[in-house]
Amino acid sequence: MTRGRITKLIGGQYTVKDERGKAVVLKPLGKFRHLDLSPKVGDIVTFDAERIVSMEPRKNELLRPPIANVDQAILIHSAKEPDFSFTLLDRFLVMVEHSGIDPLIVVTKTDLLDTEEMDQLRADLAHYEKHYTVYYTTVHDNATLEVLKPTIKDCVSVFAGQTGSGKSSLLNALDIQLKLQTDAISKALGRGKHTTRHTELLEVHGGLVADTPGFSKLAFFDLDEADLPQYYPDFLAVADNCKFRGCRHINEPGCAVKEAVDNGRIPTQRYARYRFIYEEVNTTEKTYRKKG
Repeated sequence: MTRGRITKLIGGQYTVKDERGKAVVLKPLGKFRHLDLSPKVGDIVTFDAERIVSMEPRKNELLRPPIANVDQAILIHSAKEPDFSFTLLDRFLVMVEHSGIDPLIVVTKTDLLDTEEMDQLRADLAHYEKHYTVYYTTVHDNATLEVLKPTIKDCVSVFAGQTGSGKSSLLNALDIQLKLQTDAISKALGRGKHTTRHTELLEVHGGLVADTPGFSKLAFFDLDEADLPQYYPDFLAVADNCKFRGCRHINEPGCAVKEAVDNGRIPTQRYARYRFIYEEVNTTEKTYRKKG
């Protein structure tokens, strides 16, 4: 038996690389289907000459995009074309925090903003920079690209974010050998077209990076509203001062989070987006994860 990692899945065919870097294309044994297990890109597996035989336990996983054993999620959001979306950013942050993955925020296409617009975006993101690492970049600036490269080394990273935000373009700029397909922004719709059709782990600067299909909407099917506050590090920073243990920061009296909103420590719009997500999670029928 040989041990390796699944690096690509297309049409039921799994590409697996062994520990020496040799790649083979396989299918899993039929027992996986009977056990309700579905191997994902990123899974560590054992295999023989013909089939994937077993799968090691995962340390984490994402459902959309479908990938497992990720060290960090690099959340790509464009400064413009399409416009930066704090709503999507907050949703992605909740998703990856819920999955036990460390997020890192990258703002692309900063060259499309004038000085005043850039200053405003930085001001709006200043609160996030207290709790997350944020990079500002453009594919035309080698200096900012060089800063990003060390964050990828020795990690399994998933590139995810708004459709049309430039994920594939950024990867192409980081490694000119990749030559990933890119496409223009639709002027009529104001958003990007899907250019990445599958999830694949790519070798980039000493690490593995997953280029994934972009999403314009994220839904929460396996999240409990009672757990939602723990995915907001800015809320956790003050929540110990709430009057009631397990405060959900909605209607409870003596809520330290709402007090922080009132005194400007947490942005009003950030809290408003939290309430919107809370109501959505509260009214969404829960779908529990399968084993794979």
